[in-house]
Amino acid sequence: MASRSSASDLGGPLRGSRGEVAISRAFVDLHCHTNASFDSLSSPADVVRAASARGLTHLAITDHDRIDGALAARDAAPSGLTVIVGEEIRTAGGDLIATFLERPIPPGLPAAEAIAAVREQGGLVGIPHPFDRFRGSLGRDAERAAALDALAPLVDWVEAYNARIVGGSGNERAAAFAARHGLPGVAVSDAHSIIEVGVSYTALTGDPSTADGLRAALATAELVPGRASYVVRVFTPVAKAVQRLRGNRRIRPPVDVGR
Repeated sequence: MASRSSASDLGGPLRGSRGEVAISRAFVDLHCHTNASFDSLSSPADVVRAASARGLTHLAITDHDRIDGALAARDAAPSGLTVIVGEEIRTAGGDLIATFLERPIPPGLPAAEAIAAVREQGGLVGIPHPFDRFRGSLGRDAERAAALDALAPLVDWVEAYNARIVGGSGNERAAAFAARHGLPGVAVSDAHSIIEVGVSYTALTGDPSTADGLRAALATAELVPGRASYVVRVFTPVAKAVQRLRGNRRIRPPVDVGR
């Protein structure tokens, strides 16, 4: 684990003068992958076990363009850990994070249409690693960055700190973007391996177990940044190769998407 405060260090529920629980604290990682993704080998059961052991109270499983790993993680979650069913959606313009889903959102939609589809399910939407030039980010180049401003009023948070960003000013630009648009910033692990789970997370006041609860709690977000060793990034191409042999590749957009 990186050198940072652990979730347990930040304390549990705050108590009133008579000992009753007055305000709850939640420790949330809103971006994490399992082996349902084409670039991870972490089983859902191992992921939730690690999240619980590291003091997280809420974990969004956001596999690429699918939710079956999230559903399996929710079923396997130990007591004290709430798994939020989510998805990292590859839109026509770049990646989005969706949470509180009942059905997967297909890849390839225009970003605004994908957001609307999430809203139809009562879900929330965040912008992941918006300025990471090495991934499918919504603002990874000048042309996409111009379109990103138009999406800001449509989303609920921005990843102001993504533990997987290597080099450059991607996190700093993301934090500035969130501040400029009055959006909450969150810190996430974007874990693709067990060692990364919860290495970066967000502390919240309130109960983010529902969409309304998370939306309200985001106003209290306290970012706890950290990162695993850069060596873990070496595992990603290995995971992709293994998954390719298993027949688990990136899901392609349906032929009728965008028509």
